[in-house]
Amino acid sequence: MSLLETLSLNCADLSTRLAGARVLVVGDVMLDRYWFGEVNRISPEAPVPVAKITRIEERAGGAANVARNIAALGGQASLLSVVGDDEAASALETLLLRDGIATSLRRDPSISTTTKLRVVARQQQLIRIDFEEAPSHEILADKLDDFAARLAQHDVVILSDYGKGGLTHVARMVELARAAGKPVLIDPKGDDWSKYAGATLLTPNKSEFRQVAGNWRDEADLAQRAQTLRQQLQLDALLVTRSEEGMSLFDAHGAEHQPTLAREVFDVSGAGDTVIATLGLALAAGLSRPHAMHLANAAAGIVVAKLGTAVVDQQELFAA
Repeated sequence: MSLLETLSLNCADLSTRLAGARVLVVGDVMLDRYWFGEVNRISPEAPVPVAKITRIEERAGGAANVARNIAALGGQASLLSVVGDDEAASALETLLLRDGIATSLRRDPSISTTTKLRVVARQQQLIRIDFEEAPSHEILADKLDDFAARLAQHDVVILSDYGKGGLTHVARMVELARAAGKPVLIDPKGDDWSKYAGATLLTPNKSEFRQVAGNWRDEADLAQRAQTLRQQLQLDALLVTRSEEGMSLFDAHGAEHQPTLAREVFDVSGAGDTVIATLGLALAAGLSRPHAMHLANAAAGIVVAKLGTAVVDQQELFAA
């Protein structure tokens, strides 16, 4: 019996297992604002399009989107992060509570909540405007204490690094989680992955992986580079998401590849959030890494067909 047949026959059991899975998400959160409108003329003030806004949407992004995906898939998500003491933080908290996420947002009055404002016309982005500042050291240290206190109540930890400063103490978080016997999954950022050493699993996309491991000539070279990096960082596994080429999982048993399940690619923003959320929730539910990767691959195929920061719910995943 194939993996797909096994999952199809046991959706009810899987749903129950997902409902009991508890995932702690920590990292950089942001508020994604979308202004949708129409463009029918060029401004007389400058050679730029004039957008007449007809609709406004707000969505939780970054690590908050990871937590949203976990909740949408039927799991129990807790979120720990730092935000400003402002209107955007309140809007973000309202969105998260509405989605049933146990939220602990530490407010730092010295910064603004990271906000990404996108102006969209005819399904195309005209411009994106970012507002962001790094949180203070005192707030981050306080969050570290909170993180340690919450570990016992969760099955898996996901650290979502967007390079905004919320994971300054990531190495200590990995150490604390592993000492507590909790698997740690990390969506990495930047070209210095030494701070992630000792994590259970990293989920870079192919561009992020290439930035650290260099270009590869063929599949054998890719596998060798992945295994070398995995051993250097003392990781249990490394999952490289490869867009139209699918996903490749590297661990001590070798490599396993799954082709993409995407039928239509509309928007890849937030796809990495969906992958690590699905993977972490599946592992928290007791699935093996190959089974978890299968679910994450299916979820990614669904979310890239949606506009902007989006989630995949349990019904969509089981039907995929």
